[in-house]
Amino acid sequence: MKNLKQLFVCLLAFTAWSVASATEQKIYHILPVGDSITEGGGNFSNYRYPLLKKLTAAGYRVEFTGSRTSASPVGPLRHEGYGGKNAEFLAGVLENYFRTNSADIVLIHSGHNHTNTEAPVRGIVAATEALIRTARNANPHVIVLVAQVIPSGKLPKYEYIPELNVELAKLPARLTTQESPVIGVNMADGFNWQTDTISDHVHPNSLGAEKMAAKWFAALTNALAAPHS
Repeated sequence: MKNLKQLFVCLLAFTAWSVASATEQKIYHILPVGDSITEGGGNFSNYRYPLLKKLTAAGYRVEFTGSRTSASPVGPLRHEGYGGKNAEFLAGVLENYFRTNSADIVLIHSGHNHTNTEAPVRGIVAATEALIRTARNANPHVIVLVAQVIPSGKLPKYEYIPELNVELAKLPARLTTQESPVIGVNMADGFNWQTDTISDHVHPNSLGAEKMAAKWFAALTNALAAPHS
């Protein structure tokens, strides 16, 4: 009888452990990569905090990762956003970062900080491809979201952005694999620099940041397993 009671207790404990294991929610480590539009600033908004709110409200457990931090209403949020830097710079920085770090998901929004006279599209695309390769070297199963970048009214400096976005939109079909999907996110669609940026016509205001967060959120919820109810 004593042995039967012990067996019953063990079965109850195992059942409880199994239920807890089955319902344990995965924590996704998300690395935001970009320039000041990703980093944020004192007089303009960025998408990271509103994206965190959307994911958390939907039941996902996420942690932003990165070597840098910026303040938010819930405390510092990590990222790899560098104000004033371009995609080529980011490709070099992330190569060093990923030698000792990895992420489940990488969000790339990079295409500004060149001028139209540089004819920069080919170089930006090549740097974006390098970023993806580097992320995969650190985590062969990484999910990479590549944004077609938000438009700008700062012209003629950013006249190259429409051409750039055409080329960035081709990357998912060319680079995605079953083990490591590359997903395109059309940030430019529905983003109006006249209403969605601050007075410099480049950086998002609160409305623009919410629009960016909504685009990332929609893409992420299509890519990730549904959270436990």
